[in-house]
Amino acid sequence: MRKIDAVDFFYLSMPEVTTEGDGSQDALLVRVAAGGVIGWGECEASPLTSIAAFVCPMSHGACRPVGASVLGQRLEGPEDIPRIAAQVELDSMDLLQAPHTWSGVEIALWDLLGKALEQPVWKLLGYRKSFRKLPYASQLFGDTPAQTHKKALAARRQNFHAVKFGWGPIGRSDLQSDLEHFAAAREGLGKGTLLMIDVGQIFGDNVGSAAARIPMLKQIGTVWLEEPFHTSDLNAYASLAKKSQLKLAAGEGAHNFQMARHLIDYGRVGYIQIDCGRIGGIGPAKRVADYAVAKKVTFVNHTFTSHLALSASLQPYAGLRSDEICEYPFSPKPLARHITSNHLKRDKEGYVTVPDAPGLGINIDAEAVRRYLVDVEIRVRGKVLFASSHQI
Repeated sequence: MRKIDAVDFFYLSMPEVTTEGDGSQDALLVRVAAGGVIGWGECEASPLTSIAAFVCPMSHGACRPVGASVLGQRLEGPEDIPRIAAQVELDSMDLLQAPHTWSGVEIALWDLLGKALEQPVWKLLGYRKSFRKLPYASQLFGDTPAQTHKKALAARRQNFHAVKFGWGPIGRSDLQSDLEHFAAAREGLGKGTLLMIDVGQIFGDNVGSAAARIPMLKQIGTVWLEEPFHTSDLNAYASLAKKSQLKLAAGEGAHNFQMARHLIDYGRVGYIQIDCGRIGGIGPAKRVADYAVAKKVTFVNHTFTSHLALSASLQPYAGLRSDEICEYPFSPKPLARHITSNHLKRDKEGYVTVPDAPGLGINIDAEAVRRYLVDVEIRVRGKVLFASSHQI
């Protein structure tokens, strides 16, 4: 019987981390060993707090460390992963970081299981065939409209047929400034490129401020407006969706299936974007993809970091032909590029193919991991609960 023997975390970081909205400045890799097979995953979360959630002392019966529900568990087939997930959810319900920590572990379990069974993860999820995806170059707005225009030109020259601009100065100045950034993005991309806009929850619950941007976004042919409000503000999403002919996108902040379902049912989003490194892993993301199909909502991955995370994010909808747009890190920090020795490259037509190799089909570069590794030790009452491993 194959059992989970070990779970190791690797906190990686760029030499300097800034306040820009770029999640590729650090990373938390997860390595799981079971029955002589290794799997890798990645959390999309604060590395140190996520490690702590795995090893922290128990506070009470519903606030136990994630590790207590994982280590020693049986792992023979796909059905074992949701079983372990249910145990984590029950025993760590009061540990709010638990879904983020478990997400990276869960991804690693799928990678491990795929390698052990010699199947790509998407086949383990029940798909018979995978379909290539159209990547959009995901990048931040420039500080000025001229910089945004320059970035748009760069993406166009690299043959991206879809581009998303996000965050940056949008919503932090006045309406005219935002409109100039939107116009600069479209001008740089030309008419034939898909354009998506992400404003990073900047409008809080102010529907009026978000609505004021809609006419311009419609005029320049924007595909969607992403995250104008907090993930949980379903009333704001529904109100704007009712007023606007432009589809809304959201979901990266969902850390369970129910949050994503509520955005579809009550927030009336047209695109549901799921981050496997936050929602609880690949399994819950697949559940959202299935639900979205039934509700005629388009599923889109969310990822802004490494190609390990990118591969994981594609698995839940690899077998959906109609849902073909995918987020693709356009200019991540060197850390995110270096930590894997292979990458999902675009073909001549600009598409990416989900790996057919066992597991996630992505290999870790051990030397790069050592180069970016942050030494961490967590000690409680003189006992070391965690110390960074240099055995990679």
